[in-house]
Amino acid sequence: MTAEIRHIVYDIGQVLVHYDPLIPFKRIIPDEEKRNRFFAEVCTNAWNHEQDRGRPWTEAEAEAIARHPEEADNIRAFRANWEEMIPYCYDDSVALFRKLAASKHDVTLLTNFAPDTFTICRARYPFLEEGRGITVSGEIGMVKPDRDIFERHAETFGLTPEATLFIDDKAENIEGAKTAGWHGIRFIDAAQLERDLAKYGITV
Repeated sequence: MTAEIRHIVYDIGQVLVHYDPLIPFKRIIPDEEKRNRFFAEVCTNAWNHEQDRGRPWTEAEAEAIARHPEEADNIRAFRANWEEMIPYCYDDSVALFRKLAASKHDVTLLTNFAPDTFTICRARYPFLEEGRGITVSGEIGMVKPDRDIFERHAETFGLTPEATLFIDDKAENIEGAKTAGWHGIRFIDAAQLERDLAKYGITV
C-alpha cells in the first residue's frame, strides 16, 4: 500500500469490546423461537440504531410498546439489562490498540452508541480513554455508515481524510468511511488486523 497513514480510527463494539444482546435474553426469553421473533420484530437492529442516533430510551420503549404492547416487560428489559451485553473485551485486540495509542501513532475512536450506555461502557473499560478522543454517535445525532459522521470526526480531531485509516467489523461502515475519503480495514481478529496494518507500514 502506498498511502501514508497518520491517523488510525477505531470502532469499539466487536472490535475492542464484545457486544451480544442475546446474553441476558437467553434468560429473559428462554424459548429460542420467541426470542428470535422478539429481535426480528420488536427490538430490532433498526430500532436500536435510533438509540445510537440519540433517541432517548423512554421514547424508544414507548415506540416499541405501542407496536407490541404484549412485549412491554421484555422491551423495558433491553435497557434494564444492557450492561450484561458487554461482558468482556478482546484482550489481544485491546493490547494492540494500547500499543498503537502509546506510540507515535495518532489514535482516536468512532462508535455507534447511545450516550447513556456508552457512559457504562466507558467506565467499565477505561482503556478506551487511551486514544486521543472519542466520537459517540448518540451525542452528535449522526450514525455510521453515514458520511457525515466521518466528516464530523475528521473535523473534530483535525484528521486528513486521505491519511486516515478506519478499523470496523462491519463492511458497510468501512464503505461509509471510504465515501469520506478514508482508508478502511474490516476487523476479523487481532492477528489479522496486525497483518493488515503492516500492509500500510504500521507496526508496533
